[in-house]
Amino acid sequence: MALRTLAAKKTLSLALGGARPLAAAAAARGVTTVALPDLSYDFGALEPAISGEIMRLHHQKHHATYVANYNKALEQLDAAIAKGDASAVVQLQGAIKFNGGGHVNHSIFWKNLKPISEGGGEPPHGKLGWAIDEDFGSFEALVKKMNAEGAALQGSGWVWLALDKEAKKLLVETTANQDPLMTKGASLVPLLGIDVWEHAYYLQYKNVRPDYLNNIWKVMNWKYAGEVYENVIA
Repeated sequence: MALRTLAAKKTLSLALGGARPLAAAAAARGVTTVALPDLSYDFGALEPAISGEIMRLHHQKHHATYVANYNKALEQLDAAIAKGDASAVVQLQGAIKFNGGGHVNHSIFWKNLKPISEGGGEPPHGKLGWAIDEDFGSFEALVKKMNAEGAALQGSGWVWLALDKEAKKLLVETTANQDPLMTKGASLVPLLGIDVWEHAYYLQYKNVRPDYLNNIWKVMNWKYAGEVYENVIA
């Protein structure tokens, strides 16, 4: 874990190296940046469902890049606001949404996964299990629906199991690119998200996204999803 953290910090420092003066000024004004989260399991712990190589690249390259670019955009935004540069403020919104969304989505994704030896893949029980049966008919029907919507999603994006906290109802939603679930509605809470960008599966599954979707359920962390569900409806 320590080596992974050190490598991640090195990646971020290299990515932000050219922006250090800007970062220092932003920090002095109290701009809050984000950090690449550690994983609670080793890169190879999800095999054979997801290879260790994919997990390493996904976490240390792709997620690290979203973190670096989001922090850079925040610092540039702070500088633009300080200068009263409205054009620059508007121009930065796309980078903030894309990279910030990438960080938010991946931070959830890592928690949604768990090695089989630690309970990954065990179906949901308790209140979430009952809600799935009520809203989808069965756990198998939910999996089939998420797989179908994830496979049909054109280009890159995410498929989500969401809780509408106002309606107290479970939904399946998709989002494009790195749009977080909140872009589909402020009342939607992500319980489980599956990354269907090619970087999440291509090295192992090539262009056969349905095989990736079928296998990722073997390492799904339903305990985490259930805890989020119960905290929201409490």
